[in-house]
Amino acid sequence: MTKSRPPPHTVELRRWSLVRPDDLRSLRRSLDQVLAELGPTGDEVLAEVFERIVLVATELATNALQHGLPPTTVRLLRHDDRLVLDVADHDRHHAPVDTAAALADHRGRGLPIARAMSLDIGWYPAGDAKHVWASFAIETEP
Repeated sequence: MTKSRPPPHTVELRRWSLVRPDDLRSLRRSLDQVLAELGPTGDEVLAEVFERIVLVATELATNALQHGLPPTTVRLLRHDDRLVLDVADHDRHHAPVDTAAALADHRGRGLPIARAMSLDIGWYPAGDAKHVWASFAIETEP
């Protein structure tokens, strides 16, 4: 995974703060609600993108909770026809490790899942935090 920033000029749609693994459940539930408000009901393509966003948010937040320093901040951003997840923890001195985990492995699959489910991923240090981000294409209304 390369050291890079997400697209510039994003607008923050929502922010969550997590301090323990139990917070992941409320993140998923709240993220589902926010995404449902963004798109038309019944759009199967958009619904599939939203499912991928929730999965990637869970994977990246789990990594931050397990390997980073609290608190973990998850932000949902918008840039034109893209949604961007930005997950930050406060261990800016350790870069994310993107391994080639086997399907049978129970650990180490978060970043490969994020890479497979998104358009682009990257990471960058900022202030006292390390950010990992993933972007997703969404259809815009004409």
